Formats: sequence, C-alpha cells, structure tokens
Amino acid sequence: MNTIVTKYHQFQGAVCQYLKHLDGIPPLLFRILLFFPLYEAGSRKFANFSSTSDWFANLGMPMPDVMTFLAASAEMIGGIFILIGFATRWAAIPLMITMLVAAFAVHWDNGWYAIAQSSDPEVGNRLDMARSILKEYGNYNWLTAKGSYAILQNGIEFAATYFIMLASLFFTGGGRYFSVDYWLGKAFPKGE
Repeated sequence: MNTIVTKYHQFQGAVCQYLKHLDGIPPLLFRILLFFPLYEAGSRKFANFSSTSDWFANLGMPMPDVMTFLAASAEMIGGIFILIGFATRWAAIPLMITMLVAAFAVHWDNGWYAIAQSSDPEVGNRLDMARSILKEYGNYNWLTAKGSYAILQNGIEFAATYFIMLASLFFTGGGRYFSVDYWLGKAFPKGE
C-alpha cells in the first residue's frame, strides 16, 4: 500500500508542478464572476438611495443612510477593485461583511435556495397554478421565451456563495499574472 501511495504522490507532484503557473486563473474567474452582481447591486442602491435607506430602516439597521452608503460603496468600489485585482484582500473584507449582513438580515428566514425547488410539492402546485393562469390570461409563449417560469425563494444561497468566493480571494489574493496586486508585488518586492 505504501508503494501505491508513494507512486500516486510522485505522479501528482510531477503533473501539478506544471499547473502552478496557472494558479492565477481560479482567482481571476472568481473576480470576474463576482464583479457583475456586486457592481449592479451597489449601483442599484445608489440609484434608489432613499428607498434602500427606508428598506434598511425597516430591517432594523441602525443609521440606514450611512449603512446604505457603506453597502453601495463597498459593492461598487469593491467590485471594481475585485475585478482588476487591486487591493483584493482589503476589498474582500467589507464585501464579506456585506454578504453576512445580507444573509442574516434579509435572506435567512427564506432558507437556503435562491430559487424555490420545483420538487417541493407546494412549490410545484404554485408553479402549475401560475402556468395555467399565464396560459389562460397571458401570453405564455412570450413570457417563457427566455426561460421557464420560476418562484423566487430569496434564500441565502447567493450571499453564502459570494461570501465563500470572497473568503477565498481574501486568503489567496488576486492571483498570479492577472491582477494589479501581482504586478505591484513584482514592481515593489517585499523588503526593498
């Protein structure tokens, strides 16, 4: 058994030594994927500042105007920083806090899933009823031409997923080759 484990370890080491130069790709993909929902959420908060602040107040958040400004700024500016890989670890911190607040203050009571599972009998019944109403009174083909009808559950799924991706970026940084942080590290090595 030791021989098999040793051979496997040697094989893995031989293959993975060539992959280390590509280890900047996963952080790059996380950064690109995170940018769009973060930036959009922040710009929406700024565009609807007053109603967002009122909503935050209804959620029981202290200083809702300040919280709206902080959340929107973290999402927009942090989203840009995350995208280009500048101050990636620092930008991830307020965004992780924002995701935790979103998960616990907004989405927690709705369970895990962002979109309700059609395998749930109650959800299935509601989907069937909605389809029959849309087929009878609406233009069902037009309404479903870009995708099937779904029920939003608004659970913590997306906030938790974004938190995990941001936590990964916090620990790994922006990644090799494809981030401003990497090139700043090359231009200004530690200890000089």
